[in-house]
Amino acid sequence: MQKPMTAPVPRKIVNDPVYGFITIDHPLVFRVISHPYYQRLRRIQQMAFAQLVYPGAVHTRLHHSLGAYHLMCNALNELRSKGAEITAEEDTAVKIAILLHDIGHGPYSHALEQTLIEGVHHESISLLIMQKLNQQFDGALDLAICIFTGKYHKPFLHQLISGQLDVDRMDYLTRDSFFTGVSEGVIGYDRILKMLTVHDGELMVEEKAIYSIEKFLVARRLMYWQVYLHKTVLCAEKMLVTIIRRARHLIRSGEIVTAPSRVLNYFLQQQEPVDIAQHLDKFCQLDDYDVMGAIKDWTGHPDKVLAALCRMLVDRQLLKVKLQAEPVSEEIISAQRRALAEQAGIGVEDAACLVFSGEASNTTYDPYEERINILFKDGTVKDISQVDNALIQHNLSRPVKKYYFCYLNPAAAPALLQGRTC
Repeated sequence: MQKPMTAPVPRKIVNDPVYGFITIDHPLVFRVISHPYYQRLRRIQQMAFAQLVYPGAVHTRLHHSLGAYHLMCNALNELRSKGAEITAEEDTAVKIAILLHDIGHGPYSHALEQTLIEGVHHESISLLIMQKLNQQFDGALDLAICIFTGKYHKPFLHQLISGQLDVDRMDYLTRDSFFTGVSEGVIGYDRILKMLTVHDGELMVEEKAIYSIEKFLVARRLMYWQVYLHKTVLCAEKMLVTIIRRARHLIRSGEIVTAPSRVLNYFLQQQEPVDIAQHLDKFCQLDDYDVMGAIKDWTGHPDKVLAALCRMLVDRQLLKVKLQAEPVSEEIISAQRRALAEQAGIGVEDAACLVFSGEASNTTYDPYEERINILFKDGTVKDISQVDNALIQHNLSRPVKKYYFCYLNPAAAPALLQGRTC
């Protein structure tokens, strides 16, 4: 008797410039990737305005998500080969969790975090989107959500998604260094994956990988100060935040500020913080194109300050920026604002949009957060900061702060504020 035909499992191969071929061979994973919520990640850049310094940094959140998925596949295979018990259901669930870990990012990722959607972190939105997808998929993502939220009884699966040595960080360091051309960010991700192990249910690294972990932490530190917190990148992203805040301030003051995008208009017009759980469909229509379309449109807005900021960002005529070890004094900031206001014929409060300061900080390794545990051959376990190694213990566990000062040169202000190119 002939056996009934079964539907073939969809199998897709993605050619990734960093890792080569990435295989998608599970029907549920394929459904997740095919969903419009996930496809939106094609329209959100991974590194926001880093492309203004590193022109090659135009890869998207979708690239990063697929890369993290690929590393997760490799990590699971490695852990299984060392005796870790991972069922087929857990395997699929943790892969879906890493695919969706960044799905809650809004336009320009971290640059507009808690600005466009006030008071809401992207991880909270990611969870809300996962829960909505779970409803659409009839509960098929229950286990993925349990692992993502750290409630599953096998903590090492969550640690692969979110920790100081997760596949998320491994991919973004590898991918961002590749697309920026910053070789200092290259890590030995393949060796680290080979050295992963599970001990007492926790994710750990074998003793042989200590130097690879050091390289990973040093590369992360260098990438933050050379790329992610580069002074020009920082300035452009703060200008973007200022533009959105200026537009919202004008709207709340009764002035007309509209964007070409209907969904962006909706979020800009809100007088109170939005209950994002009630507006996930609107949020999942937002992307970088909406924001940049509005910025291009506002270059001709009657408000001189908003128009000038938008022209400067579009044309890459950014504010001057200084990065220093000490905070900028209020006297210097106030004096610069007064000089700009006088020269440009605007109010001092308006000048605050063109002269501002703040701080940027980064901790390469914080032993009080999720730890990187080293498993020694004799069975003992030590945090990487407790290993007899001065590099980690003395240099990388302390936070580093730098203070930025962004300002418009008063001499250039009249031309910019009148709409002329400098």
